[in-house]
Amino acid sequence: MQKLRVPINSFQFGEVSDSLLMRTDSPVYASSAQSLQNMIVMSEGSVKKRDGLKHIHSYSDITYSASQPNRSHLFRFMFSDDEQYIISIEHLKVNCFHLEAGGDVTLVDTLASVAGQAYGIPFDQDYLNEYTVAQYGDVMFICHPKFMPHMLSRTSLTSFAISRFSFDERLDGSVIFQPYTSFQSNGVTLDPDKSSGTGAVLTVSQPYWTAEHVGTTIRYQDSEIEITSVTSTTVAVGDIISELKVRLSVLNPLRVKTNSSLVEVTQLGHGYSGGEAITIQEASSVGGISIANINGARNVFGIIDENTWTYNAGGGATSSEDGGGYVRVVTHSPTVEWSEQAFSGVRGYPAAVAFHENRLCFAGTLSQPDAIWMSQIGSFFNFDVGDADDTDSISLVAATGTVNEIRYMTSNRDLQIFGASGELYVPTYLNQAITPTNAQIRLQTPYGCEFTQPISVDGATLFVQNGGKVVREYLYTDGEDAYTSTAVSTIASHLITGPKYMTVAHGGFGTAESYAVMTNGNGDIALFNSNRSERRASWTRLTTSGSFDSVCASHGRVFANIYDENGAMHFCEFTGNIGLDRYVTATATAAGEVTVSSAFADGETVAVVSSDGLSYHGAYTVASGKVTVTGGSAIEYHVGTAFTSEIITNPIDASTGSGPVTGGVRGVGSAILDLRNTSSVKVNGYSKSITGQISGKHEFRVLGYNRDPQITIQQGEPLPMQVNGLIAELII
Repeated sequence: MQKLRVPINSFQFGEVSDSLLMRTDSPVYASSAQSLQNMIVMSEGSVKKRDGLKHIHSYSDITYSASQPNRSHLFRFMFSDDEQYIISIEHLKVNCFHLEAGGDVTLVDTLASVAGQAYGIPFDQDYLNEYTVAQYGDVMFICHPKFMPHMLSRTSLTSFAISRFSFDERLDGSVIFQPYTSFQSNGVTLDPDKSSGTGAVLTVSQPYWTAEHVGTTIRYQDSEIEITSVTSTTVAVGDIISELKVRLSVLNPLRVKTNSSLVEVTQLGHGYSGGEAITIQEASSVGGISIANINGARNVFGIIDENTWTYNAGGGATSSEDGGGYVRVVTHSPTVEWSEQAFSGVRGYPAAVAFHENRLCFAGTLSQPDAIWMSQIGSFFNFDVGDADDTDSISLVAATGTVNEIRYMTSNRDLQIFGASGELYVPTYLNQAITPTNAQIRLQTPYGCEFTQPISVDGATLFVQNGGKVVREYLYTDGEDAYTSTAVSTIASHLITGPKYMTVAHGGFGTAESYAVMTNGNGDIALFNSNRSERRASWTRLTTSGSFDSVCASHGRVFANIYDENGAMHFCEFTGNIGLDRYVTATATAAGEVTVSSAFADGETVAVVSSDGLSYHGAYTVASGKVTVTGGSAIEYHVGTAFTSEIITNPIDASTGSGPVTGGVRGVGSAILDLRNTSSVKVNGYSKSITGQISGKHEFRVLGYNRDPQITIQQGEPLPMQVNGLIAELII
């Protein structure tokens, strides 16, 4: 019989899949575990019990429903370092929680739809997990293809208001600075029956109109018409907001000849047949014909071709000349140059929103899933493309050969774009802003993004691959001169089971590390930590007595919605060394009676610990909204539900002079654990009597034989535990 001492110096690679159990040659194997449940991997490689969940708020109107599992979506709203909020978007409702400087969290405002009173709250529990937001100053923009973007505005320290996004308009109201798109097929004409006024009959050459077009705006050349009714698929009625006119695209489009009053006009695709009443505006004198005689009400005299027509001026020319400058023609002739507002109930609304290079960016409507619109620089409500000046609005389409349904955008090194079938980006240029003339969309990788908000961690952007089984990091590499999407969940693939919500906590869980926190479809949390400079990454699993739902972080503070075992939802914060979930802190009466009705229902089993979190007072059943602590007194207690923390090592393995012992029957005689500030621990079922807290190296006898001998470290009591590493005595 031979005894070997096998060290496990760290757990820096976290929990790994059992598919790696034969990779005893890998450095990952020696510094990982088969299970790390409710443990946090620290930068040194040690693991500690996760923070407990402090109860903040119970949602009185939310209970679990398998058919509608997404009932609250949490978002961070950060106005300044000392004015931070967590926003809960719910069905037809918004709850606003203020993060106070002392650590308390207070519900400061609730916005809800009231019968008979419209608050403009379109939020629907069927789609809450798909909502995207972007914040600038005291306004948060909220988007989904089912409704016009809405704005949640902070109006004071403790109050908010919600409103529908609206585009800027020209002072006279004649132009709305919104995006327009030509949705009709090539060659389809729009023929208004007049050039101004209300009740204009709008006839199209192919079926186009639907009842949903009522209230939308159509652009005829540069003029706008609001649809008031729809008669048929080819006929609609509208009010002309500004007189219908065309700015001729050709500079100096007028040609005259000596001693003739006939003016030849170049107008591409004019659509005239002859005899139409038109008005010439803004033309300069040509060939000696005065401005007054060139401009004014006229009739189309003759048609030369589809791009050229003539009219008679008020006087004859003294020379042959091309001129006129930039000319406008008032007309209501049929035209193929017409478009429709891009955002509407007919065409859908943006799915994604972000701020990038001082522009507000929208992307991905139902009718244009692969389009992006960027506002004018510094004018977030102005999407007028103008003359393509550097500050004008930008409109892009990801014409990559396949339709990329854009779901999210992230402003990072570049404007990163995550679609259902691939990852793209809009490049940022060195010492040069994105402008209408240099903006472009580039396709990078083909994996696609699930409906889970991508987040930035350790210089990369994490996203969940379409299908919900792989997490990848979107990272620009100089060697490739492109973005790559490397899978980071490979070694812990079993922990990725359809992530729904994802957030990042910088300096979270009482450490200096950054953690990605993602809620799985099974109600667990997969926790990811990355340190690229040290080539280290780890995954662990967090569970609770119930299930996790939406998660959100503000700097190092991590918040979560959890469903309890009765299906009620609670808003909580990971905080402190209290080994309890959904815990409340209260002072007992002299008889040890503690009121817990704010968080627990009668009949629930709860655990009680002392105010310092170091003494466990046992389990109790809630009755009449209270528990009575045996032997208790008028002191402060924490009351909540206990959770189990567990470390299961990979099978203890080694190589001897005759080769590896992998697969052979072998045993573990003892384990020496390096503990820190630990109040309770059990190793392979054997517990150690601890008074207060212990630190240092402690030996546990754990004799047993197996082909895959493992060491299981557990703690079921709601007390602190930290394991820095261990030495196993392997018997072969």
